[in-house]
Amino acid sequence: MNTNRQQGFSLIELLIVVAIIGIVAAIAVPNLISSRRAANEGSAISSIRAIHSAQVVYQSTTGAGAFAGTLGALNGLRLIDDVLATGTKSGYTFEIVEQAGVGASAEYGAYGVPTISTGVSMTGTRVFGITEVGVLRADTDLTILPNTRADITALQVLGN
Repeated sequence: MNTNRQQGFSLIELLIVVAIIGIVAAIAVPNLISSRRAANEGSAISSIRAIHSAQVVYQSTTGAGAFAGTLGALNGLRLIDDVLATGTKSGYTFEIVEQAGVGASAEYGAYGVPTISTGVSMTGTRVFGITEVGVLRADTDLTILPNTRADITALQVLGN
């Protein structure tokens, strides 16, 4: 007896597998995007703290009591890494603003804002800033670019 038996998956079995893969992807992709944003924000916090530490070292060593006016000046002394010195790192853009004064009256501000602040591909949900005081500040209002020291001090103090 010669039986012609075909082997393989039926159409129903294939559709079930595709549906299961679609459900898993629908659950995993939003979590992946959310985790990526959280990682970018963690990196931004670390970068803002690195800028502040570099500013303190700069002021007390080479700056003659003044803070550095640019990220490039901090990188020139190897106080921050080359990637941060470009002003863009892990989906955030960083800048030093309003460096002024010497000694006890020296002041500066630094901030980080998400590179992409809207849509599915947004790189962060918060703006971060710090001044010479060393208090890390953040805000979820992505419509305001904190381009002055006063704007940075108006941000909310970031809880530990």
